[in-house]
Amino acid sequence: MHADILVIEPGDSGSIKVDQVREAIDRAAYRPFEGKRRLVVVDEADAMIPEAQNALLKTLEEPPPSSVFVLITSRPDVLLPTVRSRCQRLRFGPVAPADVAAVLMRDHAIDAAAAHAAAAASDGSIGRALESSGDDVNEARDAAADLLQGVASPSDPRRRLDGARALVAGGADRDGLSRRLLALASLIRDLGLLHSRADERALANADLKPRLQGLLRSYDGDRTLRAFATVDRALWALDRNASPKIVADWLALNI
Repeated sequence: MHADILVIEPGDSGSIKVDQVREAIDRAAYRPFEGKRRLVVVDEADAMIPEAQNALLKTLEEPPPSSVFVLITSRPDVLLPTVRSRCQRLRFGPVAPADVAAVLMRDHAIDAAAAHAAAAASDGSIGRALESSGDDVNEARDAAADLLQGVASPSDPRRRLDGARALVAGGADRDGLSRRLLALASLIRDLGLLHSRADERALANADLKPRLQGLLRSYDGDRTLRAFATVDRALWALDRNASPKIVADWLALNI
């Protein structure tokens, strides 16, 4: 079944004005040009000013027979109670990383490595994956995987510090190191999933599965938990203005 689609979204001011809502209501009153239904999507519905929300109340209570109104928001509590009471709430969970990567490759012509790297950093959001699908995220994951491999078995502190230097090389700024630490946390999380023999469809870095499986002997369950906690502490220190070099050195010696 085909449907006409009308999208209302915030303007340059960052808000949705009452005139935008009234225009959509007027259009919804007419039969759609194509198909049997008209879909009116209010994107970032929490951006509607109170007057715009009030203008929508009667239509939400008695929508035109050929139109469906969908309000999308990550902050439903910002909407007026009178609006929320007239809507059926549907919750959407995060999209699986493999599915995010598939969308990036299929619909946006992003190569496989970059798509999987962006998907791993997206927290299940295709929009966030698109925003972070540049070379920085892909490079961050490569650097994190190299560090994990480099410190897997060597007990020599000098070799570990070599790994730290590689971690900050070309990305010694705070944001660059933060990206690499987040990528490292994602890889360690996947190690934990493989150890627990959980559903492998939940792997954030499924394309690196063979490489991760090769690390399982070096990272048993206990070490994997300690490594994840170590990365978390490193991110905490970095967020509190610790030196990126010191954070990287400490991480490499303790992971």
